[in-house]
Amino acid sequence: MTLSDTTIAVLALIVAVVVIAAAWAFQTANRLDRLNVRVDLARGSLDAALERRAVVTRSIAAGMIAGYDDEVRAAGHQLAAAADQAEHAPPEAREQAENRVSALLALTDPAGRPQGLVVELADAETRVMMARRFYNDAVRDTRNLAERRLVRWLRLGGTATLPNYFEITERGAPTGDVADA
Repeated sequence: MTLSDTTIAVLALIVAVVVIAAAWAFQTANRLDRLNVRVDLARGSLDAALERRAVVTRSIAAGMIAGYDDEVRAAGHQLAAAADQAEHAPPEAREQAENRVSALLALTDPAGRPQGLVVELADAETRVMMARRFYNDAVRDTRNLAERRLVRWLRLGGTATLPNYFEITERGAPTGDVADA
């Protein structure tokens, strides 16, 4: 039995479409994997920046505890406790704990701090802001690709869960709910 030219052309077209679709799926799965790695690396940078801010916050709290009246000492203890709580908070509670640290820092008097701590805190907050933006950009890119209909249908993301955004206030303003947390 011989195949006609039309049959060969149709088979070649089908094979070409399957190869192109497989190449697209492979490339998309690899890109999604790279984006997930980018999210993990950005999360590590964000955690490092938050830990550095916690260290600076504890230094500020130690200065408040050391040489002032009882009210300032109590605020220093509260600030140190908030920094510890934020640093050891589980991932789902980290945003709220970091917002509490920001709010407590905003309540402190920057004029009473040594100049070195003012500079360190400003640098730490800038690094947190940048790391958060890089992380959220990576999350956005990953979610945009992973939520495409064809990517979901073909399960190109494997078993990886979609990452969540990390939203905290930047250089927080004092709020009334600081004592509640």
